[in-house]
Amino acid sequence: MIHRALLAVLIGLSGCEQAGTDATPPPRNTDASPIHDIQGTGSSSPYLDQTVVVAGIVSGDFQENDDDDRRNLGGFYLQDEFADADPATSEGVFVFDGNSPRVDVNVGDRIVVTGKVSEYFGETQIAAENVRKTGRGSIAPLDIKLPAKGTLANSDEELIADLERYEGMLIRIPQTLTISNLRNLERFGEVGLAAGGRPYQFTNFNTPDGARYAKYRNEVARRSLLLDDGQRANNVKPIAYLEDSASLRVGDSIGGLTGNLRYSRGSGGDGTQAYRLMPTANVDFESSNPRPLSPAIAGSTRIASFNTLNYFSTIDSGRSSCGPASDDGCRGADSARELERQTAKLVTALAMLDADIVGFMEIENDGGQALAAIVGTLNRQSDRNYAFVDTGLLGDDVITTGFIFDSASVELYGDFAVLDSAEDPRFDDSRNRPALAQAFRRRDDGAVLSVVVNHLKSKGSSCSADGDPNRRDGQGNCRLARLNAARALADWVADDPTDSADPDYLLIGDFNAYLKEEPLEAFADAGLVNLLAANGDEQPYSFVFNSMSGALDHAVATPGLARQVSAAIEWHINADESAAFDYNLEFGRDAGLFDPDSPIRASDHDPVVVGFDLTP
Repeated sequence: MIHRALLAVLIGLSGCEQAGTDATPPPRNTDASPIHDIQGTGSSSPYLDQTVVVAGIVSGDFQENDDDDRRNLGGFYLQDEFADADPATSEGVFVFDGNSPRVDVNVGDRIVVTGKVSEYFGETQIAAENVRKTGRGSIAPLDIKLPAKGTLANSDEELIADLERYEGMLIRIPQTLTISNLRNLERFGEVGLAAGGRPYQFTNFNTPDGARYAKYRNEVARRSLLLDDGQRANNVKPIAYLEDSASLRVGDSIGGLTGNLRYSRGSGGDGTQAYRLMPTANVDFESSNPRPLSPAIAGSTRIASFNTLNYFSTIDSGRSSCGPASDDGCRGADSARELERQTAKLVTALAMLDADIVGFMEIENDGGQALAAIVGTLNRQSDRNYAFVDTGLLGDDVITTGFIFDSASVELYGDFAVLDSAEDPRFDDSRNRPALAQAFRRRDDGAVLSVVVNHLKSKGSSCSADGDPNRRDGQGNCRLARLNAARALADWVADDPTDSADPDYLLIGDFNAYLKEEPLEAFADAGLVNLLAANGDEQPYSFVFNSMSGALDHAVATPGLARQVSAAIEWHINADESAAFDYNLEFGRDAGLFDPDSPIRASDHDPVVVGFDLTP
């Protein structure tokens, strides 16, 4: 049990008579303590470490080694028939009876339990010492609705919905919920859900603001809940909810969920500490966000941006053998088999993109070997004739940016150019990867444009030591590093760094900034046009983080080039999908889910694709 806000609405709990139940429920067992007393209203049970006797009806059977191998938590949920008048106390509790229970219980059994009270990952439990059946009865699920009345911080200081008053109880959520994340589906059998539609990152549609951001985080937390698979083990095969819904995606929906509410970490004690619904009835999702087909982009020239999620031709064997000095840790595939799978997925996606020019992020900084590997495989699968821009080593980091291009449709026009700290001190290349610019000329009509591929500093690690703290306004860590880089980029492209003598510049890549954040505003202030927003996408997204979607990947153009755009989209093949479909084989991953001919989950970011009708 954990601390909760004392905001509540009066709730009622009712039983309903079913076939096989006692016609007249027996009176309360006066030798048993009411479950709501065991739960209490404090931060832990007032009966902690005491041996108690409780009585109630089994509302959820999650015993091990019984005839149900889909619900295995090592115990069962017991619910009191006699609710008190205090809406802040739960009427249910989890009874732990281990791997080999001495008494096989079933939903509807009236039970008397003797056992010791404990707190397990914050959930009040009773470790059974004696279990005795006394008859049959029934418990009706209690209807609850999200958002919750309040929030609380778990032990990791993460905001979650305060559902403590329902802990252990059988509940039903009649409203429609939307899948908000599938991050831990393949490992822990978790599906993130939210009421009120898909949650988006605050700064994807709001200017940064500390007070409003805090309010929004609270609102999203109140709307959110985890659906669990009801299994104590992790890496269970088949993966829950993919068995019957192989195309389950963020944005899909479900209504009428019924189950017991648990407070815990994920399977095996890992993952997020949160309230989890352990389903007691079938779970049927609605495909509200079907998988996209190949991107149908109008225009004579197609340009794409693709974060590869660490494509390395060097196997990550655990040794520090990567990077320009061969003294950094490698990333990406951990074996030759994983690399083969990763390459197959990436190349399938690239072939379906069918772009004239592709800018990459998170490519191994190895002087071009990783790019050459992609091009070699892609040319065997595609009708195009791709080549890569040979920059040699670029920057000091283990990953870098790069270009491939169809040499049959476009040609290099002059040399590449690099923006780094030496070019402009505002562009801190110890935080941001050097920006790479290259001019291209169409072979058929001679039209020229320059493309700049970017990968700005992530939000994950702190820049406080540089005087760039997280202001908690929605922009995360290192906002100044990204803002200064954006200002330097805008000035750089205005000076025509490729010497193309053509004003048409396209900036693509992972800017690690959502749509309304300062780097994107800096581009707008410089007269540059965000093509996703300009082409009518009100809520673009390319990535899902903390159950909220947002656009980190952008395409930004000079005004004249923006007028030549025929279409600009994100191709949603990655962010909405479970990692179960990617190339990785760790944690006993189900290798059979991998499809080399599908682009699904080739990375964790969605590619951005822009079509142009260029004017010579």
